[in-house]
Amino acid sequence: MRENPPVSPWLVLSFGVFAISTGAIFARMAEAHPLVISAYRTGLAVLILLPFTAAGTFREARKLSRTDLLTIAVSGGFLALHFATWISSLFYTSVASSVVIVNAIPLWTGLLSPLLTGDPFSRSLRRGLLLALPGGAIIGWGDFALGGAALWGDFLALLGSFFAALYILAGRRVRPRVSLPSYITLNYGTAAVVLWLLVLALGLPPSGYSRSTWLAFFLLALIPQVLGHSSYNWALRWLSGGTVALCLLGEPIGSSILAAIFLSEPITWMKAVGGALILAGIYTASREDEKKSGGGE
Repeated sequence: MRENPPVSPWLVLSFGVFAISTGAIFARMAEAHPLVISAYRTGLAVLILLPFTAAGTFREARKLSRTDLLTIAVSGGFLALHFATWISSLFYTSVASSVVIVNAIPLWTGLLSPLLTGDPFSRSLRRGLLLALPGGAIIGWGDFALGGAALWGDFLALLGSFFAALYILAGRRVRPRVSLPSYITLNYGTAAVVLWLLVLALGLPPSGYSRSTWLAFFLLALIPQVLGHSSYNWALRWLSGGTVALCLLGEPIGSSILAAIFLSEPITWMKAVGGALILAGIYTASREDEKKSGGGE
């Protein structure tokens, strides 16, 4: 008999969408190289977690198989590549363009899930994608640039979406067998190690930043990483990788609102229409997994 989650995964995912939506804003506020921003985001997140998770993670890691540990490490490596490419994109193109393109994640997960995790490409997910993906395109349509630096930023965001899909799918394979505290500590820890090795290898400065940049580093680690990404990783125990990825399409709505407030990027009628389609797509896709799950850990 399948265990029922104690709270609705959709409630947790809604909170996660809000938390992750702040990531682009905090990243743009940080005056540092994108790799340094990424390294501090994951590294500080692990430092925040360790006082609460270190003992349990050590005990559980000793019991995990080599395959499970390797899978977690691979997922963390893909997370590092996701941040390295996506955060870089924010410095070449607009927030709206970047978060819309990076949320092509459901396309990759929908295509790869049957091969990598055994999750079917369900009818409800297909219907949700038909609504949500055009909605994401509408939000960013007015911001897409077709040349120069902005085009490079768009490409980096698309590459980031591919790595994010692999991060989610790898996590989906192991999350049902590993507790959330242990999983996120090992996963984010691997990402931090990879990113800090890149920072050191490239000779990027790890210090000497303004107070506002240090604050941005901390907020990135706490809100979109510890709270946001952990909400999605929690949901991977109960929902398919494709459905969890689809819910990430709610991020452009929150990011567009925050960009309008803090970065003076206006909310147009196209973004409003696109946001409505995204929400409709998420609701449509949620129907089947809601029935299966009954309602996390």
